[in-house]
Amino acid sequence: MSKKQKTILIRIIAAGVLLIIASFLPLEEKSLVRLAAFLVPYGIIGWDVLWKAIRNISNGQVFDENFLMAVATVGALAVGEYPEAAAVMLFYQTGELFQSVAVGKSRKNIASLMDIRPDHANIESDGQLVEVDPEEIEQGQIIIVKAGERIPLDGIVRNGSSSVDTSALTGESVPRTVRTGDSVISGCINQSGTLRVEVTKEYEDSTVSKILDLVENSASKKAKAENFITKFARYYTPAVVISALLLAVIPPIVTGGGWAMWIHRALIFLVISCPCALVISVPLSFFGGIGGASKKGILIKGGNYLEVLANAEIVVFDKTGTLTKGVFEVNEIHPNGIDENKLLELAAYAESYSDHPIARSISMKYGKETDRNRISSNEEISGHGIKAVIDGHEICAGNSKLMDDIGVETVPCDKAGTKVHISDNGKYAGHIVIADRVKDTARSAIKRLKERGVKQTVMLTGDSSSAAEAAMKELGLDKAYSELLPADKVEKVEKLLGERSGKGSLAFVGDGINDAPVLSRADVGIAMGLMGSDAAIEAADIVLMDDDPAKIALAMDISKRTLRIVYQNIVFALGVKFIVLLLGAFGIANMWLAVFADVGVSVIAILNAMRAMRVSDNC
Repeated sequence: MSKKQKTILIRIIAAGVLLIIASFLPLEEKSLVRLAAFLVPYGIIGWDVLWKAIRNISNGQVFDENFLMAVATVGALAVGEYPEAAAVMLFYQTGELFQSVAVGKSRKNIASLMDIRPDHANIESDGQLVEVDPEEIEQGQIIIVKAGERIPLDGIVRNGSSSVDTSALTGESVPRTVRTGDSVISGCINQSGTLRVEVTKEYEDSTVSKILDLVENSASKKAKAENFITKFARYYTPAVVISALLLAVIPPIVTGGGWAMWIHRALIFLVISCPCALVISVPLSFFGGIGGASKKGILIKGGNYLEVLANAEIVVFDKTGTLTKGVFEVNEIHPNGIDENKLLELAAYAESYSDHPIARSISMKYGKETDRNRISSNEEISGHGIKAVIDGHEICAGNSKLMDDIGVETVPCDKAGTKVHISDNGKYAGHIVIADRVKDTARSAIKRLKERGVKQTVMLTGDSSSAAEAAMKELGLDKAYSELLPADKVEKVEKLLGERSGKGSLAFVGDGINDAPVLSRADVGIAMGLMGSDAAIEAADIVLMDDDPAKIALAMDISKRTLRIVYQNIVFALGVKFIVLLLGAFGIANMWLAVFADVGVSVIAILNAMRAMRVSDNC
């Protein structure tokens, strides 16, 4: 408990003891001495509520729970219901304390989940390790990460090997082994050996910085249910105040008396009407859902995306790096009129400036250093391939579309995989067949999505039709569209958006920079965070930190469960309040039942909302 919470607890105990003592004092009903006896506990427990009500009124914020409690309890004192006035304020403050503790605990849990902010970075200076602020480190610098320390910045291991705990980011409990040449991301914990890491991203662009920004700003993007509650409270509170006033005035005027009875009923009406249960529990439910998802390595940028994902009926996938590992291997080399090694050399030199996985696989197969002096120009054509001038020869390496553009006829190939066609000065030189491997969980991910009511699973890829067809059959997808440029993917998504039902939504899952436009266009965009590009992560609404497509079904489960909890709280809170309001208006409900309808309902709703924090692999 915080210092403020402890102070309120002491006030509650003191006021409770004094209220009990005052109740047993043999004092005359409605006497000034009896009023004074109950004013003491009332003042101890309620002075801040009265002050907040006065201060808010002066600031133009009239209709809030402080105003309702102030009017109800002061009115109870005015009609001689001294014990009820003090008791209502006591129980109200008790409920507020409980709510404060519950909300604080939820926020603390999420804060601990995302406690990945690095304290310092180690650099070497004059043979000594010096601790500096990670924000001062520039790209290209070497940092030293000792065993037990958190990796402060994204980078590449230049020396050393170790086990790295990625659980804070990915939710994966099994440590990942890293060696020289492997990439590491900030926020992970180095468990064993010392690592020398070359920084590839400055702090503001690092994974840890982006994650913290996502979590901190997630509350600003409210779901429809949250916006509904905000608008509801704005109109609801003035409505019940006016209703209470009418209840206090009209019946006595019509019947010609009974002012005290009807004023008392109106005061009960006010106590019942406090919207605390809704105002606190609904945002807390979404906050809990987002926090629970982050524990499993799923970063959701706002409650509105939880709501959209829960209604997903079409899920569209990119292929490479999303459904497949993005680990390409050269399977076959098919030269045409030249030596096999020469064809591989031309392809390696043409692709030497590219960091695409296909380019890296060709370079790995070539296995030699490329002499950049031999390359006089190099141009990457998006969605097509590479044009380069090597030793004075115009070399083109890419897909069949590139060959069509330059008027080169290709040789058909029935081998499954991606074909990189190569031409030399406008003459077809052959092609290289490159295959990717499907992720271990990809097929089960598709199956789980269909079990959750997804009507269509679609794959969009720039690969050849044969590679796309093979992947579609292996994964159990409903449709596959191949040989697509980035603009073509947007066009296909536009068409698929028209196939949704009224409440249904479309989710797109991708990882590459060319996926950013599609991620933005979809109802909800999901990016692979571990290997995905910065542009894709920025454009996405949900980020999977371990690149596991099976997490999509888990994210849907979390979304649906969170919404169920939200609707449970809305129905329960409004239902109880409506019933007790009617009972109060007809004089059946007393002040104690009114306290339950306010404080009791709030406590129950908050306890229910906190369930959203607890997430298992099966949700």
